[in-house]
Amino acid sequence: MRNENELARRLLPPLPALRALEALERLGSATAVARELDLTQSAVSRQLVTLEAQLGVTLIHRERKRLVLTDEARAYAATVREALNRLSEAALTLRGDRGGGALSLAILPSFGMRWLVPRLPDFTRRHPEVTVNMTTRLRPFRFADESFDAAIHFGAPDWPGTDHLLLKTERVLPLASPSLVPAPLPPEKLRAQPLLHIQTRPEAWPNWFAAQGVASGSLSGAQFDQFTTILQAALHGLGVALMPDYLAETERAAGRLVPASTAPPVTLGGYHLVWPTGRPMPSALRHFRDWLATQAEDDDPLPR
Repeated sequence: MRNENELARRLLPPLPALRALEALERLGSATAVARELDLTQSAVSRQLVTLEAQLGVTLIHRERKRLVLTDEARAYAATVREALNRLSEAALTLRGDRGGGALSLAILPSFGMRWLVPRLPDFTRRHPEVTVNMTTRLRPFRFADESFDAAIHFGAPDWPGTDHLLLKTERVLPLASPSLVPAPLPPEKLRAQPLLHIQTRPEAWPNWFAAQGVASGSLSGAQFDQFTTILQAALHGLGVALMPDYLAETERAAGRLVPASTAPPVTLGGYHLVWPTGRPMPSALRHFRDWLATQAEDDDPLPR
């Protein structure tokens, strides 16, 4: 065991060399690496030569004054990037996690603004020492590649290496401008209408039709990246939107949007708080998760 530990220590490359490799894979040129690391190009080249010598493998091909990574080097650089991110996160946790700190959270814009933000004042009153920083992410990502402590995710909680807390199931129903659909239609006749699609949920309409026992077939229609834009498109009569019920209550009450189908609302998924399990949980995230557990009452109506 001692000999194995000594061998591992000898093979552990110096941090500057690892940073140079990671930056070259990410940026693509020694010039960009030198600019980011505040080094000369020759210094970057020396770091990479040192890394090759220590590992005993070829990492770089030099083609017309360009440094090109081998396939093996690219795979190694991805591992290095993940390790460097973990080291940075651990350092931030060590410096800032003294019972409070900052929480970096990826949110889905519509749900985050309509469900989470109205509840946050209660969390702030209970934990004034914690700052919640929110950034929009529309699709799942690797926590190893992003500096987030947690994320709000829609759908099945199937991210590898994560745990989750169910926040809210979502009911959807087809809505349209009364100028487009004056009266609700049977599900089988809704296929003839222009349907509006959200890019992050490509199976939403097929799943809705399946829930009605109707074969959807090929469904065309305009695509959007957020529910807020789909809502506006539906209001202007561009098509039928499959909307979460809580997002369009104001428009329905005003008669600007009406049910486009006779079918009742359908549950196609839920929102979850998701966090990685392969790292220590910061106290800020632990406080936030425990507080959210008190808010995650599925039958509780969303705040307006």
